[in-house]
Amino acid sequence: MGSHRSGDSSLRLLLDSVVGAAEPPSRAQLAVATGLSRATVSVAVDQLVEGGLVDELAPVLTRRAGRPAVPLVPAAATVAGIGMEVDGAHVGVRVVDLAGDVLAEAVEYTDQRGGDPVVVVDRLVALLDPVLTALHDEGVLVAGATVAVPGLVGGDGQVRAAQDLGWHEADLVALLRTDPALAALDPTVANDAVLAASAELRVRPDDSFVYVCGESNLSGAVVVHREVRSGERGWAPALGHLVVDPTRPDGTLDDLAGPDALLRAAGIDPSQRIPALVAALEAQDPTAQAAAVRAGAALGVALASVVHITDVPTVVLGGAYWSLAEHLAPHVLAGLRQHVVFAPWTEFAVVRAAAGDLPALTGAAWASLRCVLADPAAFFVSR
Repeated sequence: MGSHRSGDSSLRLLLDSVVGAAEPPSRAQLAVATGLSRATVSVAVDQLVEGGLVDELAPVLTRRAGRPAVPLVPAAATVAGIGMEVDGAHVGVRVVDLAGDVLAEAVEYTDQRGGDPVVVVDRLVALLDPVLTALHDEGVLVAGATVAVPGLVGGDGQVRAAQDLGWHEADLVALLRTDPALAALDPTVANDAVLAASAELRVRPDDSFVYVCGESNLSGAVVVHREVRSGERGWAPALGHLVVDPTRPDGTLDDLAGPDALLRAAGIDPSQRIPALVAALEAQDPTAQAAAVRAGAALGVALASVVHITDVPTVVLGGAYWSLAEHLAPHVLAGLRQHVVFAPWTEFAVVRAAAGDLPALTGAAWASLRCVLADPAAFFVSR
């Protein structure tokens, strides 16, 4: 029994090392990196290859004597995780395999605000069903499904509050389980900003950063030493609710710098979305420019408080803010330099996110793959 547990532990460690490697490692490199013996690595890697979770590339000659090194990569299109997202402006599905490739995607842009959770789940299922059929036909094993939601999500999957959607105490997991195909995937629900920050962490070299995102309302997450900090109950940090101006009832960061608030301040109907604001800014529309200055300043003030608590000087702009980065970043930087007490000894950075479009979908898909990394043998597939 002890050797079986040891074998499982080796499989987990090696699969995680292959999936997380910047460059495809060889068996010898994995032995050095993990501290496992070469014999243990060889046996476990062979199991991972035969189980369809790892692939071998063509051998590469090295300067050292002996056989050429065989680089190892996560297997493509064998096992995948499903990410789903419900936002005020869209619902979506994205399928990602262990290699990080997107195998399928379906997004429907439609206003979800104030929508009945039952109806929204029906929209998700309508997008998901043909995707599941295609994956089955292609022989891809689906590990699980995770839904990203812009709001407070309890440990039981209950959506306590989702301002962007107008939801309160919505039992989303129970609704998802009413669909047999989804029920079989044991769906989970998580905060969209935390999932988006997790996706960003996979492609960004920084160990620590403050992540700002949102499509309708402002949200975000804090990453410290490559760990997304979401608090004891998973409800932090609620960046959009930081109070920037206590003299006014609508003085939160979301009120002053949230995507919808920014659009309204620029004289643009929020239904037109961020591309309309980008176009106005590029045309040097004075109302849009003034709105961007105010929003950037509000972000600078609020994020200064976050920096004081976390000592994390890098800000990453994702979601709707990705397209606005060049217009907001100078004002955010000015706010940090003005309000952070240790600014004279700190080099701040405000940068665009690197995780691509709709990162919460990607983060949700990777969250669904965690069970594979935790127990590789349970997901071995025949090839």
